[in-house]
Amino acid sequence: MPIFKYTAKNKRGESIKGKVEAASKMQAVSTLFERDLFVIDVSSLGQETGFFSKFFKAKVKFVELVNFTRQLATMINAGLPLANALSILEEESESEMGKLTANLLKDVESGLSFSDALQKYPDNFSRIYTQLVKAGEAGGVLDEVLERLAITLEKDKDFKAKTKSAMIYPVIILVAMVVVMVVMMVAVIPKLTEMYTDFDAELPGMTRVFIGISDFMVEFWWMMLGIVLAALAVLRSYKKTKKGELAIDRWILRLPILGKMRQKIILTDFTRTLSLLLGAGVSLLEAINIVANAIDNAVYRQELDEAAKQVERGTSLSMSISRYEDFPPILHQMMSVGEETGKLDEILAKLSEYFE
Repeated sequence: MPIFKYTAKNKRGESIKGKVEAASKMQAVSTLFERDLFVIDVSSLGQETGFFSKFFKAKVKFVELVNFTRQLATMINAGLPLANALSILEEESESEMGKLTANLLKDVESGLSFSDALQKYPDNFSRIYTQLVKAGEAGGVLDEVLERLAITLEKDKDFKAKTKSAMIYPVIILVAMVVVMVVMMVAVIPKLTEMYTDFDAELPGMTRVFIGISDFMVEFWWMMLGIVLAALAVLRSYKKTKKGELAIDRWILRLPILGKMRQKIILTDFTRTLSLLLGAGVSLLEAINIVANAIDNAVYRQELDEAAKQVERGTSLSMSISRYEDFPPILHQMMSVGEETGKLDEILAKLSEYFE
């Protein structure tokens, strides 16, 4: 049943804030009137669970998730019980994160573990997040895990901001080049063509080619637009297939500048996340499988799946990934040192800083 947050006044004129469970907002107001309360404001706290909510889900923003984790880690480290910490976060937030926190609080108060409560909302909490919390609960170190998770999410936020900033300039240049080319072909060259026609001069072959392209674009722009849209639709459909996704992701990794940047982003996420999971006590094999599913590149997912099978047979992780050229030598060399010294999670953390 949905939870509603209310502000009301009692018979003595005192302001009261609280929560009430009701099937609807009107029922919540009626319940409060029955308690002899004068209702000032009533708003929904829990995330909607109706038919239409399946199609219009409001996902929590990544920044809100980072702030939630940091604040929760701080309160848990200060010795505050989990339910009390969630209750405070629920009261402070009016956004979608506040509604989600209300549901988490309700689940925890009903007897679910925190990790089980998080698993009910996979759109907002990744498998990595829930597995780390589960490991922290099992080991009795939830405060330490939340602290490490908060630090990692904050680094991810900064890294994403840097990546976006680095991509803005090339995108602007590329868009400007396309716009200039279209303007030249559609507006400038036709004007020059009229001028050359008046001169009745014989034009060089290359100039005639450009004029022909310009005339085609002006006359058949609708056909070109249709071809571009059809090509994008075919490419999108092809990418949805396993073979297509693998081919396109491999092609992106082979691009001159963008490919290297994409590789560094993937390796940063891979090393940072694997370090976090291992540091929290998650087994190596399970950690590899979790990271592989979280990586947004079919090439690396396939290679990590194969590496996990090798690890399961007894091969070290460093040896398993050394067979693939998408993992640079420094990665498996440093990982080999970490495996020998028993400090693989620390080595991976340093490698994530190196790739970043």
